[in-house]
Amino acid sequence: MATMLETLDLARIHEQALITLVLPSYSPGTRDAMVRRAGAFFAEAITPIEKTHRTAREANVRLNQMIETLNRRSADLNDSNRQLKQEIAQRKSVEESLRKSEQHYSQLLEQSQHMQEQLRLLSRQLLLAQEEERKKISRELHDEIAQTLTGINVRLATLKTEATVNTKGLQNKISRTQRMVEKSVDIVHRFARELRPTVLDDLGLIPALHSFVKNFSKQTRIHIRLTVFAEVEKLDNAKRTVLYRVAQEALTNVARHAQASRVDVSIRKLLGAVRMKIKDNGKSFKAQRVMHSKRNIRLGLIGMRERVEMVGGRFSVESAPGKGTTIRAQIPFTKGNRV
Repeated sequence: MATMLETLDLARIHEQALITLVLPSYSPGTRDAMVRRAGAFFAEAITPIEKTHRTAREANVRLNQMIETLNRRSADLNDSNRQLKQEIAQRKSVEESLRKSEQHYSQLLEQSQHMQEQLRLLSRQLLLAQEEERKKISRELHDEIAQTLTGINVRLATLKTEATVNTKGLQNKISRTQRMVEKSVDIVHRFARELRPTVLDDLGLIPALHSFVKNFSKQTRIHIRLTVFAEVEKLDNAKRTVLYRVAQEALTNVARHAQASRVDVSIRKLLGAVRMKIKDNGKSFKAQRVMHSKRNIRLGLIGMRERVEMVGGRFSVESAPGKGTTIRAQIPFTKGNRV
């Protein structure tokens, strides 16, 4: 066994030993007896070896079965490892997605808080602007209309007294009183136009802009060139109102802050949209800082942007030294209302 000899190897060695060492020296009868004894000896000697070999073969079979089982278990373990690695990779991917989602939601929350702060600021500014507008109207009504109407009342009382005593100069006094009434009517009409121009509802955007630009240029001495295309009237009433208010507020800002001598106002046709552009040659300002400032004193810019975005449009402001300020408002046409 130590030399790894098989049973047949031992049989051949035994046979060779008998032939070489024993059989040539003896008689036939003796050789037959010795062969029988040698056979019995060989049978007795070979039995333990056979048993050992049989056990070894059985052990080899069991070992092969165990190896096969181990191989299957190794394959199962490898599959489990691959699945585990895939699960780990998927978990890492999910964790990364969750981390990105947390960052995204954190940014959205920050933007929402910023927008809420802007809305609160805008609400406060709108309330202040509304109160200032009411104060202005109240002051105008008191200083102009009330005083004019009081003067008319005094003149009418005087005319009533003088009519019974002296008719000389009565016609002139009546004419002056009529002029005071006409002035009051003009003031009331001006207030009405500023609050809501009837020409915008009755005739459309283009006549309203021409009327406003004409009066504005006359009051401020600022030269204004207006360019409009006729099909802009196809816009719905809300969008035409937005364009009118943007032009009104932008020109008011020019008169208050820009010290400009010329303004170009144009409304042009784009693919499925309308763009208003208002450019002056006045002083510049830091537009982005003003638009995003928490202490924004130019409420008109915020109001214009809010109006434009309310109808699905885009609003922008550009201002540079030596180039003045340019305001753009782009508003889309609604479905079935194309230019």
